[in-house]
Amino acid sequence: MLLEAFSLRATPLSNRTVMSPLTRSRASDSNTANSLMATYYAQRASAGLIITEGTSPSPNGLGYARIPGLFNDAQVQGWKLVTDAVHAKGGKIVVQLMHTGRVSHQANLPAGAEVLGPSPETCPGEMWTDTQGSQPHTPPRAMTEADIQNVIGEYATAARLAIQAGFDGIELHAANGYLLEQFLNANVNRRPDGYGGNADGRNRIVLEVARAAVNEIGAERVGIRLSPYGVVNSTGAFEGVDAQYLALVQQLSVLGLMYVHVLDHSAMGAPPVSAKLKADLRAAFDGPFILAGGFNKTSVQQALSEGRADLIAMGRPFIANPDLVERMRQDAPLNAPDPATFYTPGAKGYTDYPTLGG
Repeated sequence: MLLEAFSLRATPLSNRTVMSPLTRSRASDSNTANSLMATYYAQRASAGLIITEGTSPSPNGLGYARIPGLFNDAQVQGWKLVTDAVHAKGGKIVVQLMHTGRVSHQANLPAGAEVLGPSPETCPGEMWTDTQGSQPHTPPRAMTEADIQNVIGEYATAARLAIQAGFDGIELHAANGYLLEQFLNANVNRRPDGYGGNADGRNRIVLEVARAAVNEIGAERVGIRLSPYGVVNSTGAFEGVDAQYLALVQQLSVLGLMYVHVLDHSAMGAPPVSAKLKADLRAAFDGPFILAGGFNKTSVQQALSEGRADLIAMGRPFIANPDLVERMRQDAPLNAPDPATFYTPGAKGYTDYPTLGG
C-alpha cells in the first residue's frame, strides 16, 4: 500500500509517503527561500507529498535563526524556485505555515517585529541566535484581540501568497508548541477572554485561522498538523485534552480540509497519543488522515493495512535519504542522519547525502 497512488482531495499523489516538515535553517538573511533549498526539496520529490519546513506568515513569527517567511514578494519568488524544482521532478509540495509565537528571541526577529503569545509567561529554556549564541527566550507580549485578528489576517495572506508561489496547498502548524498550539494548550493559554478559559475558547483561533485560509484558497488546499500530548516548548497534556481535540477535529471536518496530520512524539520520549484517541480523531475527520511519529517501513505498512491512516509522514529518514521511497521499494539500507548539521548553514548535511546510484 505504501507505494500506491492516492488522491489527496484534488491533489493526486504518486504514493502514500509524506516528507514531514523539518526545520533546517538554510534560508537567507532576509528569511527567503533560495536555490540551495530548491535543490534539497527537489532531491526528495519522489515523496508522495512534501510538507516544507515551518514558514512564518508574519515578521513576528520568525523566532528561529534562518527560517523562511511567506509574507512579501521576495519570499514568494524564493519559494517559487522550490516549487518549480519539485514540480519539475513530478512531486507535490505544500508549505507549512508556522508562527513561532513565544518560542522566539528578539535577536532572531527583523527590525520592528516583536515576540507575541496568548499569555505573558516566557517559554522556558533557551534558543540559538546567530548574533548572541544561545539565549533564554524573550518574554512575549500577551496578544490583544486586535493582535489576534491581525494574525488571522496574516495567515490568510500567507495562504494566498503560497498559491502565488506555486504550492499545492498549505499546512497550518498547530503543533509542537508554536503559536496556534500555544492557544490550544491549557498549560500555556491563561487567557480569561473568548480565546481562552475553556476548550471552545482555546480552539477558537485555530478554527478562525482555518476558516480564513479556506476562504482565501479553498478547503481542498488547507491541511493542519496537531500534536496532542506533545511536550515540545513546554506544552504537555492537560485535563480534557482528548475531548478538546475531538471537538476541534469535528469542526475542522465540517470545513472539508485537505487533511488532518497527527503527530505522536512518543518516539522522542513524550507520552504517547493513545491508539484510541488516534482512531477517534480519524473517525471524527471526514477526509484524508496522516499519522507521523517514529515510523519505519514495517510500521508504515502495518498502519496503512490496518486503516489507521491514509498517509504516513516521516522526518529524519528523509533528511539522510533523498531517495527514501526507492530505498523502501528495494528494501535497501538507509543512511543515518547527522544531527550536528540539522540546523547549520550550507550544503553539508543538507544536499550531500548519497543516493543508491551514488
